[in-house]
Amino acid sequence: MRLVVNGLEQEIQEDSHGVSMLLEPALVAWMRRPLAARRSFAFLAAPPGTGKSTLAAILAQRLAPDLQCVGMDGFHLPQAELDRRTIVRDGRTIPLASIKGAPESFDLEELDRALTRAHREDIVWPRYDRVLHDVVADGEALTAPHVLVEGNWLLLDEPGWRDLRRHADLTVFIAAPEELLARRLIARKVQGGLSTDAARSFYERSDGPNIQRALNHSFRNGTDLVLTMDRDGLLHESDHA
Repeated sequence: MRLVVNGLEQEIQEDSHGVSMLLEPALVAWMRRPLAARRSFAFLAAPPGTGKSTLAAILAQRLAPDLQCVGMDGFHLPQAELDRRTIVRDGRTIPLASIKGAPESFDLEELDRALTRAHREDIVWPRYDRVLHDVVADGEALTAPHVLVEGNWLLLDEPGWRDLRRHADLTVFIAAPEELLARRLIARKVQGGLSTDAARSFYERSDGPNIQRALNHSFRNGTDLVLTMDRDGLLHESDHA
């Protein structure tokens, strides 16, 4: 099937079992609950490379118009600010832009404010442009009563981030083998124009640590649905919930 994912049309192969038998029923059950406010949120969290945006696009297509799906990437700090700021890692001061995608490169306070407002009013959800590699002013107006937010850090068990869970009436986490995610992410960077060596270097510097952080420091206990992706990219319900 062909879908628009992150603003780009892509041809994808759907994991019909994972979507139809695991994700969609959980979302439908959540959407059938009485609304306590104008809008209810579900969080889909997973490490980089698991295909969160693709899964969200499939679910949005299936469950529209009552469900909208958006990503947290629109809350990246602007590229100019990432270039200007620094962070200390392993005793070294490095540009924040060099670890773009890590939790520190997001505007957590603005994300929290947007979720708070969106419970009671329609807002414009900011967008990340995959061509410009930066946040842009225009975005998607939230109008549906149910919104699925996808992102790497929505269930991160770290100060500040763990407070986001209060916004979600349904939480989903997807775990996956590191070697599968590494292969996918390196291939993605090569397709984007990097050499294999440069793609591997970026993975070791940025994507790899982000995968380990998401896998090892995200809430699983107390999460409504925990799924595991196998080495073939197929989803299964996890015993660890």
